Amino acid sequence: MALRSRKQKFFLFLKILAALLLLAMAGMYFFRDMLLQKAIAKVKSKFDSEYNCHFSVKKAAFIGATGVELHDIVLIPKEADTLLSVQNIKTSYNILELLTGDIQLKNLEMNNGFIQLVKNKNGRNFDAFLNGHKEEKSNEKRNYAKLVYRLLSKALNLVPTEMKLKNLSLRMDDMGRKVTLHMNDLRLEDHQLQTAINVKTNTFSQNWNIKGFANPREKKADLKFFNSDTSKIQLPYIDERFGLKSSFDNIHIKLDKLEMESGELHIDGFTSIENFTINHPKIAKKDVVIKNARFDYRFLLGRDFISIDSTSSAQLNHIKVHPFAEYNTEEDTIYKLKIRIPKMKAQDFITSLPQGLFTHFEGMEAEGNFDYKLNFEYNKKKPDNLIFDVKLNKENLRIVKYGEANLAKLNGEFTYRAIENDVEQRPILVGAGNPNYTPLDQISPYLEKAVLTNEDPSFRRHHGFINEAFKQSIVKNIRTKKFARGASTISMQLVKNVFLTREKTLSRKLEEILLVYVLENNRIATKSRMLEVYFNVIEWGPNVYGIGEAAHFYFQKSPSDLTLNECLYLASIVPKPKKFMWQFDDEGNQKSYAQKNQNYIKNLMLRRALITSEDTIGQSAPIYISGRARSFLKIKVVQDTIPAETNLADEFDF
Repeated sequence: MALRSRKQKFFLFLKILAALLLLAMAGMYFFRDMLLQKAIAKVKSKFDSEYNCHFSVKKAAFIGATGVELHDIVLIPKEADTLLSVQNIKTSYNILELLTGDIQLKNLEMNNGFIQLVKNKNGRNFDAFLNGHKEEKSNEKRNYAKLVYRLLSKALNLVPTEMKLKNLSLRMDDMGRKVTLHMNDLRLEDHQLQTAINVKTNTFSQNWNIKGFANPREKKADLKFFNSDTSKIQLPYIDERFGLKSSFDNIHIKLDKLEMESGELHIDGFTSIENFTINHPKIAKKDVVIKNARFDYRFLLGRDFISIDSTSSAQLNHIKVHPFAEYNTEEDTIYKLKIRIPKMKAQDFITSLPQGLFTHFEGMEAEGNFDYKLNFEYNKKKPDNLIFDVKLNKENLRIVKYGEANLAKLNGEFTYRAIENDVEQRPILVGAGNPNYTPLDQISPYLEKAVLTNEDPSFRRHHGFINEAFKQSIVKNIRTKKFARGASTISMQLVKNVFLTREKTLSRKLEEILLVYVLENNRIATKSRMLEVYFNVIEWGPNVYGIGEAAHFYFQKSPSDLTLNECLYLASIVPKPKKFMWQFDDEGNQKSYAQKNQNYIKNLMLRRALITSEDTIGQSAPIYISGRARSFLKIKVVQDTIPAETNLADEFDF
């Protein structure tokens, strides 16, 4: 009897709870219009007080049991251009989801409207929404996985499973640089998305198409972007704003997985692009074209880290790369990067390089195989412990045909022309036919030792690059947050001078690195020959090329007769040869900072046993510029004058 009584009480409780829920739902249903108006008034007050914006809805009403319709929605920042205007919005909701706060839109219809972002001399009409509100500081560490999952889930829940959008535009006006993306009709039905977008800027007009699968509830998508005709899709705005022209045939984006597993967020999918073209004077002088590129990604986010998993892969034509990248804050802030290129044919690598980015490699042919590994790790609290390791394993690798940059010409006579500001300078014959050309054995040995000490001490031992120098360069650049230090070797300077232009582009720097590797690792020229060419082509002053010209220009000597002090001076001006005159005062004497620099080089040479104390005997006399270079010094002219009233005849008693 007691058991039955407890059961009866339980069922009675359920009935009462159900009745209360029904009563609450009924109350919400009957008073929902009033609740809707209150909600709109609350939103209006929030926009006014927190964002200094006027928000209005001309008409709002419920349709049926779960639908709502809004008319003439407008958002206008005060004293600025309209930010949003929509004539009509219809949507539906789930009452239980409304009660729990986990709102998922079922369907959405939106007609005749625009979002407008404007920047002009009066400011930006969206500034109030960028400033935001500072969150209260908390000692609790941010959980990256939960944060990103929550944000992505909320965003995807607001994407309806069924959608019809008509006559909507996104407008941008950045100081007269205008872009309009107009969508006549977008439909999402049975998880199939289709739309056409008219893109109009000050410089072009195109029609883009988007088609594919989209399921926001399952968090999956498979979409393609392409042009309605056979031309490439051009990216708007960035051409006018940054001078960067970019286009592509199509982009394919797929999201396979977005879910939490054991406290980690997994995001899997891929992105591919065809005939991606980019043009900018800081990248290269011509169009850079990537025919096919694909990134199969697996992002992992945990409590203390964000990473690209090593199972991810990136493919550039025939080049396949397995990357691993991680940002970790578990103890210290640590950045990690690992890159692995599995064994591949050297020729496939050459032909897969982006067109226009490596013009000096066009036509090059190679045999053999190689694989590559890079390991980089940087601890923000322990910068000096930086890890930078590179391994390249070669298998019968050799160059059988050179491209535009014929590195073998270093071994014979050739004509060199420096390029300054895109203008070719006078031709310099590198060979015996030039009376100023000086073989290495006819150059004072002090010069080789001084220049190598100052520029590249391990030149005769390294293979074009110095890992430790790269490490120190990276550490300093990270600390200063700018490119404050390079790690250039004499091999790199030689390639840059003889085969490349002085243009400061990404293309030239990448070509320099690859050409140096080919030169140094294929035994194309000996170290002595490379140094001999280097001394005979580098600039030593304004329109002064090669050590033969330099020795006469400064000291009216032959390179073999240069003293230790003179060689130290010449080594000190190699980095900035055209500014040599600033080392001297108005009396033609070398300034103290220049003398200290030369003494520093000399002391390094002594410590490294490159010279002995006997070599320094008689070398304490100051540098005296006697050649044509003296005319470049800012020397004051002191003239002795005879007073005008002096009579020469009286003076000498004529």
